[in-house]
Amino acid sequence: MSTLTKIDAASVEAGLKSGRYHLIDIREPDEYAREHIPGAVSFPLSRAAAADVKLEAGRTAVFHCKSGMRTETNCAMLAERVEGEALILEGGIEAWKKAGLPVTANAKAPLPMNRQVQITAGLLVLTGAVVGTFVHPAGYALSGFVGAGLTFAGISGWCGMANVLALMPWNRVKAA
Repeated sequence: MSTLTKIDAASVEAGLKSGRYHLIDIREPDEYAREHIPGAVSFPLSRAAAADVKLEAGRTAVFHCKSGMRTETNCAMLAERVEGEALILEGGIEAWKKAGLPVTANAKAPLPMNRQVQITAGLLVLTGAVVGTFVHPAGYALSGFVGAGLTFAGISGWCGMANVLALMPWNRVKAA
């Protein structure tokens, strides 16, 4: 199977209530910790290639992400990870919330890493532009350095800024 059928949030909710569906959240752990659908199991896409989803007989896997784009982009790989039928929650957790369905939220959880990188990069570029304009033209080098780093991260898939931010105290996972 190389594609997964899309299913709407109301149908997923009905399938969860009846026990027919097994909801699988493919977002990264930091995204899941911040907000998730009750009963969804965390199965991060970054680790999915190395693991399989085990389902009880008669249950169907329903994969979801934030908006549905990651799930659709990776549907062939996800379909290979599960034996039996698999579906996609159309529109992801955003569609689930738009349908007025409940989510478990933890406002104390750190922001997702991609947002932390965006905020940090934006502040560094802005600082470089302000310093370059009002203090010394060499300040523009900071903006250029951050831009080069973001370009490298986009091309290579490795982000040094995300790795540094992951070491910050607010991002350390507490043992359960």
